[in-house]
Amino acid sequence: MRISILGGRIIDPGNGIDAILDLHLGEDRIVAVGPAPDGFTADRTLQVPGHVVCPGLVDLRARLREPGHEHKATIASETRAAAAAGITTLCCPPDTVPVIDTPAVVEMLHRRAADSGHAKIEVLGAMTQGLEGKQLAEMGALGAAGCVGISNGLQPISDTEFMLHAMEYAATFNLTVFLHAADYWLARDRSAHEGAVATRLGLPGLPETAETIAVARDLLLVEQTGVSAHFCHLTTDRAVEMVAQAQARGLPVTADVTAHHLHLIDLDIANFHTQCRVCPPLRTQRDRDGLRRGITTGVISTISSDHQPHELDAKLAPFSASEPGTSALETLLPLTLHLEDDGILDLNTALASITSNPACILGLEAGTLGVGKPADICIFDPQRYWTLTEENIVSRGHNSPFIGWELRGRVSHTLLG
Repeated sequence: MRISILGGRIIDPGNGIDAILDLHLGEDRIVAVGPAPDGFTADRTLQVPGHVVCPGLVDLRARLREPGHEHKATIASETRAAAAAGITTLCCPPDTVPVIDTPAVVEMLHRRAADSGHAKIEVLGAMTQGLEGKQLAEMGALGAAGCVGISNGLQPISDTEFMLHAMEYAATFNLTVFLHAADYWLARDRSAHEGAVATRLGLPGLPETAETIAVARDLLLVEQTGVSAHFCHLTTDRAVEMVAQAQARGLPVTADVTAHHLHLIDLDIANFHTQCRVCPPLRTQRDRDGLRRGITTGVISTISSDHQPHELDAKLAPFSASEPGTSALETLLPLTLHLEDDGILDLNTALASITSNPACILGLEAGTLGVGKPADICIFDPQRYWTLTEENIVSRGHNSPFIGWELRGRVSHTLLG
């Protein structure tokens, strides 16, 4: 189908475009930005004045629960939610059941994503077999099967020598290592940030040093091995400073932050609000301000949803026994736009953090509206205000701390290829 999108404000951060222009699509690709090429006749025309036309969003981290936890969600249900949110590419961490530590599991995920037809799925392969931290996975085979990087999920690797060898192995195959910075000994069985709130509630506290010690170790190993590394969901001001210093020294490191860590702090867990139980936990206002500075300066280049859908029962247990995570696909765009309202980012930089920047980290040709690129498009009304409710969440997981929030920015069309 040939499609013309007319009258919208095209924002393509990757190509520096921000103008009222038309966009023309054909053969699953973008064929022109501006006037239609000679002989082009559209089969369908979308009139979108007052709307923003941008690349389809790229979510750096989303757990789709399939395979292994289909009682929570499925690839079909969550890619449908992604489409409703303007997200055309999702990156899946390796902590599925079975773990993504063989090419067969990679192929299965790609096949199921193709069958769903709602969004593209990219896959991170496991750093270690079964994510157990005992034996390296076959990273070369995982890369050949289409993995865009490797990770050990949320399972910390306590053995520094083993982590050194894992980074050396990844560097051999030119694979980016996605790191979840948490010291094994300090991070065990902790459910809240170590501070006044956790003390008052009697919750086991996770100190900021659980993150900063791991960041320091991993940065030294990156410097020794030369591997490209990405720090996932940083939460502390000090960790952002450490990554900034490493980037200034020329180390090949990038970082992301979750949308909810940019808006919520540890005070939000008051009264044992389990919807605010996330991993890593919400930190202090000082840390949140540090994360916001990090994304303003570009030290943190990407905002991710860290989507983790849960069934109702998972959040009904006592705080420390409840399962961490939020259903976050449908709030990724509006929470990012909220940073513009708060004067943290301009619209172009905000959209870059969820389009071209994550695509660059993953090594994809997505996240841009350049001629010849895949026709993955998000069209949204930037002045449409709406309230998040359990009823209008498309995801199978309704576990969101933002239920009841008035949000700005509503997706009207998502085009995938």
